[in-house]
Amino acid sequence: MYYGSNTTVFLDGQWLKASEASASLYSQSMHYGSGVFEGVRAYDVHGSPAVFKAEAHYERLLTSAASMHIPCNYSVEELTELTYELLERNHLTDAYIRPLIYLDENMTLGTVEESHLFLCAWEWGKYLGDKSLNVMVSSYERPNPRSVPVAAKVTGHYTNSILATTEAKRKGFDEALLLDENGSVAEGSGANFFFEQDKVLYTPPLGNILPGITRETAMDIARDLGYEVVEAYFPPEKVKGTDGAFFTGTAVEVAGIGLLDGNPFRLPWEETIGYQVAKVYQNLVRQSSKTQLVNT
Repeated sequence: MYYGSNTTVFLDGQWLKASEASASLYSQSMHYGSGVFEGVRAYDVHGSPAVFKAEAHYERLLTSAASMHIPCNYSVEELTELTYELLERNHLTDAYIRPLIYLDENMTLGTVEESHLFLCAWEWGKYLGDKSLNVMVSSYERPNPRSVPVAAKVTGHYTNSILATTEAKRKGFDEALLLDENGSVAEGSGANFFFEQDKVLYTPPLGNILPGITRETAMDIARDLGYEVVEAYFPPEKVKGTDGAFFTGTAVEVAGIGLLDGNPFRLPWEETIGYQVAKVYQNLVRQSSKTQLVNT
């Protein structure tokens, strides 16, 4: 699914066949989950790839690395150039790109002075598909920001996401909605969350959530369309039965939610702000990189 016999990846300054790339089983990232990554998408624009908000993604990657005391000697510009070369080498235009910074061998819990950069890409549709989602409020909470840097995209954080997703799917749901330590809505297992009521969009504020790049884009689009966007804490009970809701993220793009804990939203998806945002978003990501910068 992710690579074939001719797939090329980047690892520590070398272009390799995916089957030839290797990592140490003694990596601190392997044993303790201390690594950082990004999810980036490229879209076909007249036969060439346009990486959506590459600079924003790589700025967040480097910020995540710094928050985890992980060294990285690459700049945003270098990472962006490598990404386009990766796509060219694999003859990809529409693609999902995964940059990963993982650590060298270390069996202690101290800092590690050497890190490794891995870049790969593959064709990948919308992570949650195109259908209206059936979502449950998870029994798992979003990690407490006083215990880990939740604004960083850290590999180890996603054990929380795997648990929440597994619980949801075993109970017959498509996805999970996690709360924070105070019982307020935080985000999905791998996506930010919005709901709407009376032509106003609501989304949890920064602090307990990943500062999503697609989240920020969706907020900008909604405001450009003339809608008010409110960042606020709210319990899940306030969401149920409102006009509509959706997830945002690089992998999921903009995904409509039909049910929350079995409670339907009032409006059909096609009549919601989220649907309008999704349509504009799809047009935006399929513009050239230069045009994206002008419009966002």
